[in-house]
Amino acid sequence: MSFSFSQASAPSHPLAPYGWDDAWADTFAPYAEQGLLPGRVVRVDRGLCDVVTPAGTLRADTAFVVPRDPMRIVCTGDWVAVDPDGDPQFVRAILPRRTAFVRSTSSQRSEGQVLATNIDHIVICVSLAVELDLGRLERFLALAMSATAGAALLGDGSPSPGHEAQPLVLLTKADLVPDATTLSHLVQDIERIAPGVQVLTVSSATGEGVDVFGAIVAGGTSVLLGTSGAGKSTLANTLLGTDVMHVQEAREVDGKGRHTTTTRNLLVLPGGGVLIDTPGLRGVGLWDAESGVGQVFSEIEDLARQCRFHDCGHEAEPGCAVLGAIEDGTLAERRLDSYRKLLRENHRIAAKTDARLRSETLREWKRRGAEGREALAMKRGRTR
Repeated sequence: MSFSFSQASAPSHPLAPYGWDDAWADTFAPYAEQGLLPGRVVRVDRGLCDVVTPAGTLRADTAFVVPRDPMRIVCTGDWVAVDPDGDPQFVRAILPRRTAFVRSTSSQRSEGQVLATNIDHIVICVSLAVELDLGRLERFLALAMSATAGAALLGDGSPSPGHEAQPLVLLTKADLVPDATTLSHLVQDIERIAPGVQVLTVSSATGEGVDVFGAIVAGGTSVLLGTSGAGKSTLANTLLGTDVMHVQEAREVDGKGRHTTTTRNLLVLPGGGVLIDTPGLRGVGLWDAESGVGQVFSEIEDLARQCRFHDCGHEAEPGCAVLGAIEDGTLAERRLDSYRKLLRENHRIAAKTDARLRSETLREWKRRGAEGREALAMKRGRTR
C-alpha cells in the first residue's frame, strides 16, 4: 500500500488539523520514499501508541525506536514514520523535535522525562481555589522557558531555528475570586515573577476568558500543565464543547484533584489548534533549565552585572547590587532565595547527569574493548 499524502501541500493534507506543514513534509520526504506513513502520536501507553495518519488512527508498537536514553522514547506530540502495513504495525522513526517540555525524573539516575513535544504554547494552569505557590510557578516557568533548548533530542543536537514554545500562565477557576480588585492583585503578583509572560484569568464555570484563551491556542499545539485539581481537563472539555476528558471534583480541604487524567492525550480543537492534556504533576524537577532560570529571574541577573565583583555570591560582599536592592525594597528576599534554590538544583542535576553519562560511556568502552579482545583471540586461535 502506498500513499502520496506526504507530498501534498500542507493546507490540503489530511494531517493539517494536527499541525502538519510544508516543513514537516520536507523532513519526512526520505521516509516517504521508503513507503512509510507520516503520523502524529496522540497517546502513548505501555510501549504502544495511538498514531493518527492519512490512513486513519492506528495502534503502533514502539519496539523499533526504544533507545537506552529515555529522552528519545516516543512521546505524545511526536511526528513519526510508521509501517503502512503489518500486524502489528511499528513506529520506524521519530522526526526531529522542534520543541519539548522536559523535567527530571524522581529516579536516582538523574534522567530527563519528556512530557510533550513539538509544542508552540506551554500553558501553566494555576488554580485560584487554593493559595498561590509562587515558588512552584517559578519552577514551571523556568522549565517552560527552557523548552526550546530541550528540543534537540534527535538529529544533530541543534535546536530547530525559529521555533520557540511560548509560556502562558492561566489562572483557572476565576469565578472563585468574585472581587475584581483582589483578582487584579493576584494577576499583578504573577506578572511580577513572570517577566514577558502573558497572564490570563479563565473560568470554565462562567466562560470568562475562555474565548480569549481559545483564540490563543487556535494557532499551533498547546500543552496544559499543572497540579491535579487545576482544572486542565475541565478546560479542555470546555474548548472541545464536549466531555472528552473525565474529571472529578477537587477535594474541598486542599483543592487537589484525584489524577483523573492518567495519560497525555492530544486533541484537535474545533476552533483550530491542537491541545495536549496531561496528568497532574506532583513533582517538577528541573532539567537543563539554567537558561530558563536566568529568564525567570532576569531582574536578579541584571542586578548581578552591577555588583563590584564579577563573582559576587550575593551573600555579604561589599558593593553587591543584589543585596542593595533587597535593602531598599526593590527586590524581595523570597525572590533571591528561590533563585538560589533553583540554580543549586539545576547544577546538582547537571553534575549527576554528567557523571552518569561518563560512567555509561566508560562501561561502553570497556564492553567494546572486551569484544575486540575476544574477537582477536578467536582470530588468533583460527590461524594457529
